[in-house]
Amino acid sequence: MGLSRPQKSGNGVSTRWVSLFCIASFFLGVLVVNRLWSVPELAEKDKEPMLEHQSTTLHQMVNCDTKEASLQAGDIFSQVSQTHDVIMTLDRTISSLEMQLAAARAAKVDSEEGLQVNTESGPEQLKGRRKFFFVMGIITAFSSRKRRDSIRDTWMPKGEELKKLELEKGIIMRFVIGHSASPGGVLDRAIDAEDAHHKDFLRLNHVEGYHELSSKTQVYFSTAVAKWDADFYVKVDDDIHINLGMVGSTLARHRSKTRVYVGCMKSGPVLSQKGVKYHEPEHWKFGEEGNKYFRHATGQIYAISKDLATYISVNRHILHLYANEDVSLGSWFIGLDVEHVDDRSLCCGTPLDCEWKAQAGNPCAASFDWSCSGICKSVERMQEVHQRCGEGDGAIWHTSF
Repeated sequence: MGLSRPQKSGNGVSTRWVSLFCIASFFLGVLVVNRLWSVPELAEKDKEPMLEHQSTTLHQMVNCDTKEASLQAGDIFSQVSQTHDVIMTLDRTISSLEMQLAAARAAKVDSEEGLQVNTESGPEQLKGRRKFFFVMGIITAFSSRKRRDSIRDTWMPKGEELKKLELEKGIIMRFVIGHSASPGGVLDRAIDAEDAHHKDFLRLNHVEGYHELSSKTQVYFSTAVAKWDADFYVKVDDDIHINLGMVGSTLARHRSKTRVYVGCMKSGPVLSQKGVKYHEPEHWKFGEEGNKYFRHATGQIYAISKDLATYISVNRHILHLYANEDVSLGSWFIGLDVEHVDDRSLCCGTPLDCEWKAQAGNPCAASFDWSCSGICKSVERMQEVHQRCGEGDGAIWHTSF
């Protein structure tokens, strides 16, 4: 009955040894597991630089591809832009050549019909044809001698200065008039004598008459474009005030445009009542009573580019003439690709309006009274308007176009 012996299992192994074996197996398993976990961590650490290198390489490749694509896109846009410029240049050249051909044909017809044109032909005509900036035609009548003198005494150069204006500035200025119903009569001889003294007329193959202004305007542009090669052709009434330097600066801004129509654009009512001023006999063409005209430049002053003057010359036999010449001109450009420029400096009022604008640093290109469609009592007031609203007699010589 003393101390009890350790019990043995059925196979003869002591339970103590079994316990020790289990504990040893446990620690061995822990050791093995820790070793297995450490290997993937090292592998992950080794992978990180590789992944970073691959990502950097891929990023560089993408950047290169993107840059190359951007450069290619830029090259394509540049080529497209250059091609567009070339096409536009060719289009302008072709248009210019077509206009020159049409003008030559029209000049031939004009010479046959007796219009005053340059009758030289061939290389000599092209060689001797000088380029001018603009031609200004001042529409006048037989009865307007005092109006012409008031203009000569104010804003229009005369004598040697008129020639100097042509040579140095490329500006042609002429009073525009046709002939009487009896050519060679007293009225025509009076204009001949005035022209011999001043040498500032453009004579048209046209019968004078107030109701023939649309036809006169058409003949003026046709004659002027055949006689002088200019960028612009300007029509002016003989009872408004002009600042030549401002007119030149205004037109110079549009010199690169081929088909441009510059003036004070308006859209007045179509007057159907007979007996009123500016009555429109063809009012029914403009729709219902009370309708307005399409946009067109007011008739006191406007300018058109050479292509448009040539268009009028070439197509004058089929261009419709309305009662009002400014409406007629506007109608000729309906349906054409023409840029209408509404410039309000071409329709300032007389003092105080033009005076205030000049003092504010915005001198007017042209001034007149809307109520009189010109300067009211222009012969008496032209000197006053010139003194108060003029740009200065020397301005034209110091203005660069």
